[in-house]
Amino acid sequence: MKTARHALAAAALAAATLPATAQALKAEVIHWWTSGGESAAVKTLAEAYRAQGGVWVDTAVALGEQARSVAINRIAGGNPPTAAQFNTTQQFRDIVDQGMLNNVDAVAQRDGWDKFLPETVLQAIKVKGHYYAAPVDIHNMTWFWFSKAAFKKAGIEEPRSFDELFTALDRLKAAGLVPLAHGGQPWQDGIVFTAVLAHYGGRELYLKVFRDRDPKAIMGEDFRRVLLAFKRLQGYTDKGSPGRNWNDATALLISGRAGVQIMGDWAKGEFAQARQEAGRDYGCAPGFGPHAPYIVQGDVMVFPKTDKPDQVKAQQLLASVITQPATQVAFSIKKGSIPIRTDVDASKMDLCAQMGVAAMKDKSRQLGNGEIYITPDQNGALQDVLTGYWNRNIPVEKVQKDIVAALRN
Repeated sequence: MKTARHALAAAALAAATLPATAQALKAEVIHWWTSGGESAAVKTLAEAYRAQGGVWVDTAVALGEQARSVAINRIAGGNPPTAAQFNTTQQFRDIVDQGMLNNVDAVAQRDGWDKFLPETVLQAIKVKGHYYAAPVDIHNMTWFWFSKAAFKKAGIEEPRSFDELFTALDRLKAAGLVPLAHGGQPWQDGIVFTAVLAHYGGRELYLKVFRDRDPKAIMGEDFRRVLLAFKRLQGYTDKGSPGRNWNDATALLISGRAGVQIMGDWAKGEFAQARQEAGRDYGCAPGFGPHAPYIVQGDVMVFPKTDKPDQVKAQQLLASVITQPATQVAFSIKKGSIPIRTDVDASKMDLCAQMGVAAMKDKSRQLGNGEIYITPDQNGALQDVLTGYWNRNIPVEKVQKDIVAALRN
């Protein structure tokens, strides 16, 4: 009898997530995927949802912070979307605590999310035993991108260490190119800092700063060297850097006017849109050396609170569709990410994606994005300190003290 009941329950859930014949399941999705590569990627999600009988209503809002604000205001105002994009961090923890989201436990349990999701992702989406978000992708935010054309003009090879990176930047500058293509926005400054901390400072220091928020480590000599290296990179940017969007920085590499960019693997979507090929037109490195940390970040969809049966069904269908193997591969090819699943065929993915998939198979290389360990308020305070240091002449000792204060519990 118990087995029969389980079978009936599974059948009922499957029916709930199959296409509705009488009335299509309409899903309005708020997201911030607005660049060329991102737009191409989100279309694969919409197509997959429509293929299973749903109606996708696209609400794109430029910039992540703005899109999240619109979603939260809509929920609070009683006019919630069906789903909204957030990052795989603590960004949506507050609205979980406030009871503003539906969970998708039934889908997660039926589809076996615990079996194929990395622990760092599970820690972000599972709150108090319930699944409040469906993971869309895995990104590493600290990839190093190299323009083959620019490196050829400068007569140099791609760097294999941080010391070689600085040498390459000097040679690019001497060749009259923009050494480091950077968008001078706080979140982009934060990405460069994270890259320096993880790949110059190392795994142990990274965890002491982000996870432990250890004042002794932050005030120490090793972290001081990280901050000085971070500030040194600012000297390789161009005058157009302040306020530049990340995809416009990537365009400088695509055109061969700049040599290096430190950015998440979503940048690969821009190369793909420009019909450039990894290994031929541009180089990529998720870090330096075979054991370099691989920082796990990503995007999720959360599901605003509703008791409308059709919207609950749409949320369940969407959660199932976006985590299916075929959807995962199609999306990642366009987006530049890698699939959240380890049980997919990644053979058709490019050289950089293959590096990412290989890195994710080595758990010793996985590091959580810093925002997994700290609250949004702490992250905002840290970004303020880093951006101030990046743009102004501030003594490094003061920056160390300011970071201790920013990350204080």
